[in-house]
Amino acid sequence: MANLWDERAERYRTSAVHAGGPDLDLVVEWCDAGPGTTVLDVATGGGHVARRLRELGAQVVTVDRSPGMQPDVIAPAEHLPFADRSFDVVVNRLAAHHFDSIPEAVAEFARVAGERVVIEDHRYTDEATEQAEKLRDPSHVRALSEDEWRSLLTAAGLEVEHSTVYEMPLEFEDWLARTDTPAADRPRIRELLAPLSSEDGSTWLSPILIIGARRP
Repeated sequence: MANLWDERAERYRTSAVHAGGPDLDLVVEWCDAGPGTTVLDVATGGGHVARRLRELGAQVVTVDRSPGMQPDVIAPAEHLPFADRSFDVVVNRLAAHHFDSIPEAVAEFARVAGERVVIEDHRYTDEATEQAEKLRDPSHVRALSEDEWRSLLTAAGLEVEHSTVYEMPLEFEDWLARTDTPAADRPRIRELLAPLSSEDGSTWLSPILIIGARRP
């Protein structure tokens, strides 16, 4: 898996969808970070959350399982090599649907976070959307519903403060190219996502959940 993400690293660093947008703005806002705040950015990918938080003066450590993403620490989200409550904030953006075990990862987020956890990920829509996501990218494991996220955060000892759903517009050609989706699979993906697609078929709206929780 690491080799796969190493190959994709530059695409995610330069992806406009990942580098900005109202969803990124909200994630940064909910981190409530500034000078002196310590943040762990898990599955940092292109490092866009870390960049924004560092601009605010926060002390950010990045972690990712892929060396190609150039994180400060190489590790999976399910096994974070840090002491309990060693960061004020743990943040994770647009990656959890790739995790081997989201429950284990959330437990780790809660363990190392002293104050709050902020997560953004694809929200479960239906099985057709899940099938399309897996056809497009076999590393997709599963998206969770908002109720599932709330249950996991609560089970980890956190209290949910905020949640919202953002409909992220994705251009089909750019989205499919980012993961080298085989041409033979592309018509079926478009068919599965037709209910969420624009009239001209050029884009589709992916429901994204942003949820913030804090330690009681």
